[in-house]
Amino acid sequence: MASARTLALVAGFAFVTLAMFVQGVLPTLAPEARSARVSRAVRTELGEVKWVRYDVADYTPLERRGREVYVREGCWYCHSQYVRSVAGESFRWGPVSEAGEYAFDQPHLFGTRRIGPDLTRVGGKYGDDWHYAHFWEPRLTAPESIMPAFPWLFDTVDAPYRQGTSRPELEPKAELRRFFTMRADRPVTLLVNQSGVAFVRPGRDGFPVDGAPVLDTATLHGGPYRPSGAQSQTPRPIVRLLVPTADAVALVRYLQKLGTSRGAWRDAFEAQTVAGGPLRVPDSDAFRDLGREVYEAHCLGCHGERGDGAGPAATFLFPRPRDFTAGVFKLHSTPSGTLPTDGDLFRTITRGVRGTAMPTWHEVSERERLAVVAYVKTFSKRWREEPVETPLQVGAPPPATPEMLARGRRLYARAKCAECHGEEGRGDGPSAATLRDDFEAAIRPSDFTRGELKGGASVSDVYRAMTVGLSGTPMPSFADSMTDAERWAISWYVLSFSAWTDPLTGERLRLSPGARAALDSPQIRARSPETAFDPDRRTVTATPRGRRYFPGVSP
Repeated sequence: MASARTLALVAGFAFVTLAMFVQGVLPTLAPEARSARVSRAVRTELGEVKWVRYDVADYTPLERRGREVYVREGCWYCHSQYVRSVAGESFRWGPVSEAGEYAFDQPHLFGTRRIGPDLTRVGGKYGDDWHYAHFWEPRLTAPESIMPAFPWLFDTVDAPYRQGTSRPELEPKAELRRFFTMRADRPVTLLVNQSGVAFVRPGRDGFPVDGAPVLDTATLHGGPYRPSGAQSQTPRPIVRLLVPTADAVALVRYLQKLGTSRGAWRDAFEAQTVAGGPLRVPDSDAFRDLGREVYEAHCLGCHGERGDGAGPAATFLFPRPRDFTAGVFKLHSTPSGTLPTDGDLFRTITRGVRGTAMPTWHEVSERERLAVVAYVKTFSKRWREEPVETPLQVGAPPPATPEMLARGRRLYARAKCAECHGEEGRGDGPSAATLRDDFEAAIRPSDFTRGELKGGASVSDVYRAMTVGLSGTPMPSFADSMTDAERWAISWYVLSFSAWTDPLTGERLRLSPGARAALDSPQIRARSPETAFDPDRRTVTATPRGRRYFPGVSP
């Protein structure tokens, strides 16, 4: 017995040592483990999306702090960070993971339990606001979520308010100066949700936000917020302000970093690339009933039970969720001001709206996406009273050339696009801060440098927006003021703002003139991560016949 115990002890020690060597030491000896280079999708000067080998950037101090919060709060228990080349994961999440993506991850957070979705490619899928709502109460944005709430990531202030001359105003309170500069000439609108709660969005530099808070109580159906233990007859109505802590801001910055080392891959992600057009969804009670079930499972938290854009999560979101009862939709292929086609709605649901809290829903089955289109149409009487106009048929775009881009630059100046979008396309033009939509809500112009094109990332998508406009917004149709050729030229120029840029920061990548010229050349195809262009070797990655290998993986 003693010898058996000794043998078992020795064997156990040997196996533990072997496991440590195989899983802890051996991987560090592989060349791929010392690589900080990945295949990255970039938009070229001529508007194409190609793949190039490029170094991964380390975390900023704020992103690293967010990663520490992610580890501290146990997010990695349920969320993995590894897209495998099996089981269609590249269709669901995005490009397969590469070793270089984890060059600055110590420890690695691959994870093994996928109780929650994989987060390898979550950066840019949702706006910052969606994440804040999800931390406060996960079921606001994902009704079926089993994730716990993280209320300690927020500061709360119970602030009394009174009716001002034009809108409710917060009563002066010293604590508000922690979060606002209180400049009266810069109102900061806070939407109060049905429970009397208002989210305070951090500014670009955090807090305090430069301005003074004003309240929008239009969606306050349930009366003002009542603190626990308060008397039934509170002398003054109170709004509860939710302010994200520095840890919450850092955690959002970390999440938005994930997957962005692979560049503009979303612009060429086939799973969410669908055409709109004259699609007709079945109009039946059974199909609408299915649509209602899908709506309640995925859409109700933001768009609300009534479809009025006043769901409980709406206070967190900018821009506001779409009010379906008005029947006004920004993204459409029909003439300006008219109803979109079923295909337009299906496309928006599938692709999402970049730069907002509206994510892609390509993971939901096609039948369910079609059904929710049918249900969304029940919220507005416009669908019963008005016909859907003939959609615009977008032909094949002319090829981009340096001459066309130069013409587009001149047209951009002539049409005064810079008034809203800025000279460099960053959405910071002199009129940007004053823009309002048809419902008098603040609206921000797209930042072209980050590829935040709400209607789609192809030149045909930009051309369609230039032709029919974005209904309900200050973006008009240019069909009458520009020729067809001029609209194509300015569309190519708009795409060129995001050429060679990082979609996370909008900053230019460090690619040599030779590498840029090679990627602009039609001889370098580089259409996938497996065939990415290597600037050092001046060649594309070779793909062996038979089995497909990804960069950094040797047969």
